[in-house]
Amino acid sequence: MGIAYVVASAAAFGAMAILARIAYASGVDTPTLLALRFAIAAATMVATALIRRTPLPRGSSLGALILLGALGYGGQAFSFFTALTLAPAGVVALLLYLHPALVALLAAFFLHERLTRVKAWALAIALAGTVLTIAPAVGPSAADEGGARIAAGVGFAIAAAVFYSFYIVAGAWLGRLVAPWPMSTIVIASAAAVFAVAAVSRGPAWPQSAAGWLAVLAIALVSTVAAITLYFAGLERVGPTRAATLSTFEPVVTVTLAALVLDEAIAPMQIAGGALILVAVALLARAGAR
Repeated sequence: MGIAYVVASAAAFGAMAILARIAYASGVDTPTLLALRFAIAAATMVATALIRRTPLPRGSSLGALILLGALGYGGQAFSFFTALTLAPAGVVALLLYLHPALVALLAAFFLHERLTRVKAWALAIALAGTVLTIAPAVGPSAADEGGARIAAGVGFAIAAAVFYSFYIVAGAWLGRLVAPWPMSTIVIASAAAVFAVAAVSRGPAWPQSAAGWLAVLAIALVSTVAAITLYFAGLERVGPTRAATLSTFEPVVTVTLAALVLDEAIAPMQIAGGALILVAVALLARAGAR
């Protein structure tokens, strides 16, 4: 059951990029989409916390979590969803998975975790995979297909991985003080407030079709609330190492759905690069276990 929960969570997260493309096609813009996503998700999680009588954090922990949600998770979400408007969804999903290698580097620097030989090899493999993944998207052959636009999308995708890495390292430290569900609730509510202000200040661009609204609801309830809940349920049963390894199913889902739903093509070199990135994630998970 634990494996099933984590794989289902990865599938739910993996579908988010495709749902975002459907939402964008209905006329919604990034601030409005993220405001709706986090507001619906936050309302659901707060209601769940109240029903379960789960205490929410207070004091300095609350302030730190608000900053983590507004800057860390908010920055990651904005970069990721902006990347989806510029570059192929499959490439964006694969580049986001640079974050475990970056986390290993940041943890060594900020949390004084030992950077072992296995971790060093994983970092090198992830770097090689990144080069292979982005080369066809930004190389000379892409110039006639809006190469500058795709290059900007690749930049935002890498920025999303960087934001996510800092978010995870900060979250690991705060996780010693706050339980996962209250922590996620405050983080998501804080991100909701930031994007609500952004959407209102520039004027919201609402979805103009039923499909667009359904995609927004699915992003909030399936790819956010359900994905987080399933991941925590699986994490309790299989532990962090298996959970981290099984989560590599997420970009596989995105790449597959992008080909089936969006008719996106992904070059063999990019598939090889993505495979190297996922190998690096598996190595880092095993290194964490030891």
